[in-house]
Amino acid sequence: MPITVTYTDAIAVLDLGDDENRFSLGALDDIEGLLDDVVSSGAGGLVTTGTGKFYSNGLDLDWLLSHGDQMESYVGRVHALFARVLTCPMPTAAALNGHAFGAGAMLAMAHDFRVMRADRGFFCFPEVDIRIPFTPGMAALIQAKLTPAAAVASMTTGRRFGGGEALHFGIVDATAAEGSVVDDAVASLAPLGGKDPGTRGAIKQTMYGPAITALAT
Repeated sequence: MPITVTYTDAIAVLDLGDDENRFSLGALDDIEGLLDDVVSSGAGGLVTTGTGKFYSNGLDLDWLLSHGDQMESYVGRVHALFARVLTCPMPTAAALNGHAFGAGAMLAMAHDFRVMRADRGFFCFPEVDIRIPFTPGMAALIQAKLTPAAAVASMTTGRRFGGGEALHFGIVDATAAEGSVVDDAVASLAPLGGKDPGTRGAIKQTMYGPAITALAT
């Protein structure tokens, strides 16, 4: 299933696909292009989601194993995607239909809000278990959004959070039934449209300045 955008009223819903939705180079190209379209459309909000078992499993580790010489440029593109969503000039929400792991979970953190399926799926930063330390940019992004206690609980343990646990720690803002995750995310953004996008984008640039700087280096 290709990466697609549909619209519910004024809210753009970007579906990352129906597999593990890892950030392959092709997927990054598609997401970047669709984000261009969404911003230029003047949409009142952006929801990202997946179809099926996964929201996103993050980095394309198989590709990286055979293209280690391109790691710096590849990670730079992923960082740029995080920064773009973090500073998006419209309200944003991640509708976590399934597993969000590693950089997939970081993409969710870059949104203003997160709604997670209550009954199935895990939110996890597995870096400590797969022996891949967070880049300074990734760490800054996560720590910009989580309390210190939640950051320790999620970043240093590899813990897999179900919906209820993620809500308890403030990792997500709400949980929903399987069939309501996207609808609830869209509903959460609907009242937030109509504000000047330039002002909103400038506010986010200021709010997340240290994280944006870290993601750019």
